[in-house]
Amino acid sequence: MSETRDNLLAEINVAASESFALLDALDATDHRYIKDLKINVSNSLRAQTLSEKEALLLALAVSVNQKHTLTINSLAELAIQKGATEAEINEIHALVSLLNANNIFYRFKHFVDKEYYNTAPAGIRMSIMMNPVLGKEFFELASLTVSAINGCEMCVTSHEQSVKNHGATEARILDAIRLTSIFKSLIVLL
Repeated sequence: MSETRDNLLAEINVAASESFALLDALDATDHRYIKDLKINVSNSLRAQTLSEKEALLLALAVSVNQKHTLTINSLAELAIQKGATEAEINEIHALVSLLNANNIFYRFKHFVDKEYYNTAPAGIRMSIMMNPVLGKEFFELASLTVSAINGCEMCVTSHEQSVKNHGATEARILDAIRLTSIFKSLIVLL
């Protein structure tokens, strides 16, 4: 196993002794991709528009969405080290759960595009969106990233506009989406 692989795992608080069939196979045959992945993970966690805590909470949201227990635990621990509270960690879990419901519901409405479905109330309680522990701007940013993973165009469009309405720049949005895509690609190999 290469030093680059071990450094990649250290970046996300995972012991180098852990074994990952896909990651280890790539490491054995193509160090270039592991090096790229390590650089991408490092850069995304240090994006100019995201604090380290925010970056780790977004990475945690990806892990929760992908149900990847190892990185859920390792990233939650790192986020706490960077100042995240238990309430914020728990809200990330709730946010991902809620967005999975919303993404399915609104993706269906968008795909079918019939008047009845478009005008009927959602009937999905969303009280955590009203006064989030994470703050409205960051809650919307995390909601945007989960919606992007889940492929809900209607939710992506809505959350992107909401994040901007709460003061985020397009650079911040792009940093969050970049981080999300990189962590999704990393989890594929773990």
